[in-house]
Amino acid sequence: MDVKIEESWKEALKSEFTKPYFQQIPLHLKTEKSQGKTIYPPGPLIFNAFNTTAFDKVKVVILGQDPYHGAGQAHGLCFSVQNGVPPPPSLVNIFKELHDDIGITIPNHGNLTHWAEQGVFLLNASLTVRAGEPMSHSKIGWSEFTDAVIKTISQQKEHVVFMLWGKFAQEKRVLIDDSKHLILRSVHPSPLSAHAGFFGCKHFSKANAWLMSKEFDPVDWQL
Repeated sequence: MDVKIEESWKEALKSEFTKPYFQQIPLHLKTEKSQGKTIYPPGPLIFNAFNTTAFDKVKVVILGQDPYHGAGQAHGLCFSVQNGVPPPPSLVNIFKELHDDIGITIPNHGNLTHWAEQGVFLLNASLTVRAGEPMSHSKIGWSEFTDAVIKTISQQKEHVVFMLWGKFAQEKRVLIDDSKHLILRSVHPSPLSAHAGFFGCKHFSKANAWLMSKEFDPVDWQL
């Protein structure tokens, strides 16, 4: 498939796009659409994380599991929702931790594009989902692709901060070279687990301290 993806990513991942598993993904999506299924996010936003944060600019990676599966929510950046959509519970908790950690004002929206534009790569392990069916596309090839993305970042870049929240994300640590990258781990920011270690993890200040120690600009987390 002709992937509409930013040029530095297209170069870094070129070997993946020709593999059989990747070629099957658009066929699967087309089949579901022909059956009348609704898929999120809309086609032009599937690679939004890549198109907003060039490979050359990545300095923080936040890993999500699945796009939001409600109407109008997902726009290709993990944990983020489009303007006008109320922030979901996990994102509300992320904002609470941000406030407690570095004192930023909790925003009145949940659009994280400002982070992505600064080099915070907001990657979901699956890039699409069927409406109302969480994890419905977790087995169609996306996880193989995004594992390759994580490995490529680990191998080709240095001093990246990886934020792995929850068991699913933490399982990806085997793909990351922790001798040259910073891996920050905690429980998921979901209301079910946030009180068991996400609140108080101080990942945002730790990320900026690491970046500055490596002579990178810190992230402006204020939205």
